[in-house]
Amino acid sequence: MHRALIGLAVTLVASAAAAQAPPVEGVVRGEVRDPRGAPIPGAVVGVPGTTRYAFTDGDGRYRLNLVATGEVRVRAAAIGYTAASLTVTVADSARANFTLEPAPLELTPLDVVSTKVPHFGEPSTSVAQVSEQDIARRAVNTVDEAVDKAAGVQILNGQINIRGSTGYVQGLNSRVLLLVDGVPMNQGDRGGINWDLLPSDQIERVDILKGAGSSLYGSAALGGVVNLTTRDVPSRFHARVRLTGGAFADPPHPEWRFRNTMGLHDGVDVTGSYGTEAAAGRISVGARHSDGYRQQDERDHWHVSAKGRWQATPRTRLDVAGSWAVDQYQVPLNWCSRGECDDRGQIFQPFKIDTTERGARTNSRKGYLSAQLRTVASDRFAWQARGSWLRTNFADYRRSATEASVANRFGIEVRAEAHPDAARTVLVGGEATLSDVTSDIFGNHSQSEFAAYGESEQRVGAARVTAGARLDYLAVDAGSLTAVVSPRIGGTIPLAGGTLRASVGRGFRAPSMAERFVHTFAAGFEVIPNPTLRPETGWSVELGHTTPVLGAVRLDAALFWTEARDLIEPQLVVDTTPRIQLQNVTRARIAGVDATVLSAPIPNHLTASLAYTYLDTRPVLAFRPRHLLTLSADYAPAGASGAWGLGADFRFASRPERIELEGFVDPRRVAVRVLDLRASWTSGPFDVRLLVANALNYIYNLVPETLAPVRTMSVTAAWSY
Repeated sequence: MHRALIGLAVTLVASAAAAQAPPVEGVVRGEVRDPRGAPIPGAVVGVPGTTRYAFTDGDGRYRLNLVATGEVRVRAAAIGYTAASLTVTVADSARANFTLEPAPLELTPLDVVSTKVPHFGEPSTSVAQVSEQDIARRAVNTVDEAVDKAAGVQILNGQINIRGSTGYVQGLNSRVLLLVDGVPMNQGDRGGINWDLLPSDQIERVDILKGAGSSLYGSAALGGVVNLTTRDVPSRFHARVRLTGGAFADPPHPEWRFRNTMGLHDGVDVTGSYGTEAAAGRISVGARHSDGYRQQDERDHWHVSAKGRWQATPRTRLDVAGSWAVDQYQVPLNWCSRGECDDRGQIFQPFKIDTTERGARTNSRKGYLSAQLRTVASDRFAWQARGSWLRTNFADYRRSATEASVANRFGIEVRAEAHPDAARTVLVGGEATLSDVTSDIFGNHSQSEFAAYGESEQRVGAARVTAGARLDYLAVDAGSLTAVVSPRIGGTIPLAGGTLRASVGRGFRAPSMAERFVHTFAAGFEVIPNPTLRPETGWSVELGHTTPVLGAVRLDAALFWTEARDLIEPQLVVDTTPRIQLQNVTRARIAGVDATVLSAPIPNHLTASLAYTYLDTRPVLAFRPRHLLTLSADYAPAGASGAWGLGADFRFASRPERIELEGFVDPRRVAVRVLDLRASWTSGPFDVRLLVANALNYIYNLVPETLAPVRTMSVTAAWSY
């Protein structure tokens, strides 16, 4: 491991030395647009095999600095479009304008998560993507609402499962790592994810890495990685106002009614930005209110976010970003069973709560600051540094107790990128993280993480091979170090008109401080700490193939297999009285098939997709449905460039075969069968969208005694300048 990292470092030093005498260089600038002439924001434009790349801004503009003079091939790619290349002659400057053709059947034309740098072509590990158009057409308020529709992904009460990785443990951990523009954002105390940290209107794209990602990202990437890419700040003045409003359906049976008025929700976001090619800044503020769809379910949310960029020199760019969000919401802990409320003769009341939990509420505050500096020394060598601070602060107010926690997570990272030749890319970096917690439920503790990683990608003919590893050292309360090694190797090769991919990697997740030190009461049981918890580990194997079928259909299918060790699960400890403790008890196998079919039955008018995941766990793990199916369709009556659009999403998840700490599955638990309907109208700067979520008002629950959302109608109107 150490020799491999040293070898990669030597390659970087050689590349850096070669960069000391760069050739004469110029500038390539231009625009990326669709056939209608509309700008395509977030497209990646670069010179393949070099460090030169840039993202288009909101106006579709880009600028590549210090490109070697002479003939240069420039490539542009964006989600939902066919990639294109142009050859330009660079003197002092050159212009390359791209027109990308819509290609709804394109799978992963580029990604920014599998290798930490923008990557053209098929990755060696499955990557699902949610585009800016996907987020907009679903009129969502938080990113998890859009991510939940991705293939192989399920959100359980805020916790994300990628191919059954996490299950549900009431927010105490996540086996999936969240990144915002490449910066880790999992909570410092609980290890979970705050999906409302950023307004969805600021998200440009979402990349979801399926399978172990610890060889580059370290802890929490045991089951996968989700990277949110925020919109770049365009030049000139821009403004945007987004209004939302809607209503919740009443309970389907009069016996379940709990209020005499209709439940409503509303929100507003206002964004303004100004910039030049040298510097730009943006600020966004917003608020939301919801009456909720059940008793004691009101919620208020406020947020402010900002982003700035500064091209300090032609070689160096600084990006800064931050946000702060405040939530105050009531907590419907569990629904009411007979005798626990005005049950009206019913065995249970899913829209009402146990009266002993009246007044339960939570105040939550969270925010982050980050700065990233990138310097391009030459076409062959670049380095990047970042610093970040994430702060979370929550207080739970219950009749029985008040529990609170404040956590800070500080992080730094330095990495270098080298291209010794056009067929090879080398990435080497180091990372350090410090988390400190002050809490009356988790105690006062700290955790340090130090890591070094390296990865090399080599083209061999038409094939591409990637290999790398990461070494992490973990220490709790300045105690002894625990070392974890996470290697990975993968490759792709064109085969039978498509692309075959394969990868093997090791992932891990360090226990969160909440898991180690939690001391509270839940479901009538005392939950006791376990400071001796070991990191979870697992080997993941994937074999996948992407291929066109009959021209109008594209199929992506993958077999996956994970052998996990030391999984942390709650267990009943029986001594004098039964108590719950989180323990390393489970050795598990998670295997299955993940398939996505994209089709365009009526080109330029109708697109459809089917995503199916079959999951088999041994032993049977809690909260993992064996079958997960998503069907989506979008229809544009006047074509893709028309003003009107219609769409639908259908979601099916089979009943889980096991519920945590229960030896059975309640027969009242049903499979998930949810239909969402949507419509849109666009005219110039105005955009109006209608969403009817759970249109059939299907009554179901994903976690015990917690009703999932009922039919919800939302109207979103936006004006952009």
